[in-house]
Amino acid sequence: MDSPMLLSLLVVALLIFLTAFFVAAEFSIVKVRGARLDQLVLEGNKKAVSAKKVIENIDDSLSASQFGITLSALGLGWIGADQIETYIHTLVEQLNISPSLVTFLSFLIAFLLIAFVHVVIGELVPKTLAVHEAEKLTLLVARPLYVFTKIFYPFIRALNSMARITLRLFGVQTTAQETAHSEEELKIIMTESFRSGEINENELAYVQNIFSFDERIAKDAMVPRMNMVTIDEEDTIEEIIAVVEEHQYTRYPVTRDGDRDDVLGFVNAKQLFTAQLSKNDAPFESFIHQLPLVTEFTPLQEAMVKMQNAQTMMCLVIDEYGGTAGLLTIEDILEEIVGEIRDEFDRDEQAEITEVAPKHYRLSGLVLTQELEERFGIEIEDDVDTVGGFVLSQKANARTGERFLLPGDHELIVSEVDNHRIVFVDLILASHEEEEPLSE
Repeated sequence: MDSPMLLSLLVVALLIFLTAFFVAAEFSIVKVRGARLDQLVLEGNKKAVSAKKVIENIDDSLSASQFGITLSALGLGWIGADQIETYIHTLVEQLNISPSLVTFLSFLIAFLLIAFVHVVIGELVPKTLAVHEAEKLTLLVARPLYVFTKIFYPFIRALNSMARITLRLFGVQTTAQETAHSEEELKIIMTESFRSGEINENELAYVQNIFSFDERIAKDAMVPRMNMVTIDEEDTIEEIIAVVEEHQYTRYPVTRDGDRDDVLGFVNAKQLFTAQLSKNDAPFESFIHQLPLVTEFTPLQEAMVKMQNAQTMMCLVIDEYGGTAGLLTIEDILEEIVGEIRDEFDRDEQAEITEVAPKHYRLSGLVLTQELEERFGIEIEDDVDTVGGFVLSQKANARTGERFLLPGDHELIVSEVDNHRIVFVDLILASHEEEEPLSE
């Protein structure tokens, strides 16, 4: 092979490489995650700094990639096809066929060969590689692409302007590229990340809980009035010690004459007992702290801010009539995001949802009907908030062992009743239904 032919083949190889480079650049900068580049920049990765500049000006970067692809493809068609055809013509002539057939076969073989190399090596291979190794390729191509964009910036700018003018002629208005994701898009991204193993089930559950946090209200997380543990302003220190010993809480609402609709505030048991040990004779009223008020329909986020501003760990939830509906604590709010929080004093406390056997669950009567739908796909249309409320709506004097049918042929069995309060029920899932996995 003579030197001119070798040089031509080297030029062809260079043009194919440039095509592959620009194709890889185009797909990798679209696929790469901006948040990951931000992390690499903070870690001091110099290549990531260039990559960040490319991503921040992605319109110009994509135009530069297209410009480079077009130039290299035109060069490959102009120089490559002609040189390859000349070389193949020499080989085909040795077949002793007619000159016209030699010309046709040389052109056809050269065309097919160039097309194959251009499509496979120049387009498909770098595209596939860029999609699967977006971060590595972005870091590799960012600096050269940035320099190329700067060199040919006037041409790229002019081409972009002409493209926008053409779009306007057809009534298409161009706007700045939208880089933010909606809540639904983020949910889809997180679900796909979980399926691919990038995040675990707990992390997915936390994110889903955070998204639903804004929709939660105080009524969803509060301790109901019937379950509130209170002390009375007239209780003796011995009676208060007995209550604290039994329940092991730190803070207790204080009532007047045992009336939960007349809550004076709350006391901190540690503060009260410390004063007793130090022989502090301050009156009991001086240990009562003001308790912030929220309504049943106050968003949890607003209730949390109210507690933070008041520097307290709890607030009183009132109903539409001004009576006490329940008690809301910071722990209750956190459990809406991270799930149930149990400490050393909760070891005897039964979880709200416990799997007893396959398709058999023990549920607290306080489990929300919304949670029943989210975890098991069982939708209760009655205007009630809790499982216990559903049972009482079906039968006000429900007793242990009574059964109630749910949509989908699922069944609730009352397992524990305290006076008229449904403490626990058993959920039996229909055998023909596949239960949804619990999101702890």
